Parts: sequence; structure tokens; C-alpha cells
Amino acid sequence: MADGLFAYAVQLAPARPPLNSFVPLRWQRDRPDGPPNVVFVDRAVGPEGLLQVLEAGCGLLTAMVRTVSPQVRAFHAYGVSDPEGFAAMGVVETLVHTHDVAAGLALPWAPPADLCDRALARLFPEAPRDTDRWPTLLWATGRAELPRHHRRAFDRWHSAPLRNEEV
Repeated sequence: MADGLFAYAVQLAPARPPLNSFVPLRWQRDRPDGPPNVVFVDRAVGPEGLLQVLEAGCGLLTAMVRTVSPQVRAFHAYGVSDPEGFAAMGVVETLVHTHDVAAGLALPWAPPADLCDRALARLFPEAPRDTDRWPTLLWATGRAELPRHHRRAFDRWHSAPLRNEEV
């Protein structure tokens, strides 16, 4: 999560953000089967240190979204996006991966419905609007079934700024 939040912030940071590629960071794997990342946490600091790095990534993305013009556009693998889109991506990443961690620890967890609603409206405009927001976000990201809707395999979200008729 921290790595994704950092990467989203970095895309918005250059004076002329790239539209055709990611900012050229050096990505590497911590272990052979691990994901390629830029941000790594010192394992010796434990969960508290991990949460501090996550909070720092959230802060960086928040600062970039608040600072850059809403007209700024930057590359994302799912399509060129705007600050609002990168903010929504950070929210979705944080919510669904927190769900993954909570589920792995057998802990109940659910975020506020209004936060889910805003993320759904921005990144999944095709999602049903007459369903509970958190289960719908889990469905949109391929993590859960949603009554009366076919199981969805997550492919991608809608990164590009929405046109008025999509809102």
C-alpha cells in the first residue's frame, strides 16, 4: 500500500508529469516471489514502523493532490489520470488492502460508506448505485460477490477524468 501511494504521488510531482510512462524509479523485488517496489520498510521496526511508512505515503499523496492543479494529467497503466483520480486510486488501494489484511487476521473491518461511494463514482462509474457501498467496492475490485450481479473479475478501473455525463 505504501509503495502504491508513494508511486501515485510521484506521478503528479514533476513540473511536467509524464503522460506515456511512469516516473523512472528503480523498482526491485525484496524476495523472488514478491512484488516489485520502490518503498521498503525495515522489518526490524515491526508493525508500528510499517504503519508509519503507510501514513507517510498517504501524506505524500494527499499533499500532491491538494497542491497540483486539477488540470494536471499524469500516466497510469490504466490510463492518463488527474489528481482526483490518483486520490481515488489511493483510497481504493488503502481500503481493499486493509480489507485483505483484516480478513487474513479474521478481524471485522468496514470503511465509511461515503468514502466508498466517492471512490466508486470516480473509478467504477459502471458500478451499481442502489447497493451498499462497501460490498459494492469489494465486488468492483473482484473481492466479493454482490447479490443480483455477476461475479466480477477485476480488470481495471476508470483512470481517465470523467466526462460530465459519467458523473
